[in-house]
Amino acid sequence: MSLSMFAAVGAGGAIGAMARYGVAQLVGPGIFGLAGPMATLSVNVAGSALMGGLAAALAAGIALPEAWRGFVAVGFLGALTTFSSFALDTGQLAARQGAVMTALYIGLSVMLSLAAFFAVQALVGALLGRVAP
Repeated sequence: MSLSMFAAVGAGGAIGAMARYGVAQLVGPGIFGLAGPMATLSVNVAGSALMGGLAAALAAGIALPEAWRGFVAVGFLGALTTFSSFALDTGQLAARQGAVMTALYIGLSVMLSLAAFFAVQALVGALLGRVAP
């Protein structure tokens, strides 16, 4: 571990956290009636898509220095998407909106995030000439 790697992860984390906060300020309550779940769903799906693209690019042989991988994957995407926020939003939905909206939120979060990851991974892999696993 180097100081430059810690700095890269920290810088990415700061930018990811600010981006997450910005999304939370821009996104309204949506179908859930609370601002938190819609913002968390949005950043989790977008972050999963970005992680899929990054995974495919790296698998296709795109060279990305370790510090940049740390900046993007661990720092930026790690701060942008967070399971702890998902858990908090799920608990608030369960308490305020009931089981149906809570189940809908959980289902959409998991399915759309995974779909975004695999779709963008396949797209980037195809664009770069390598089929994603």
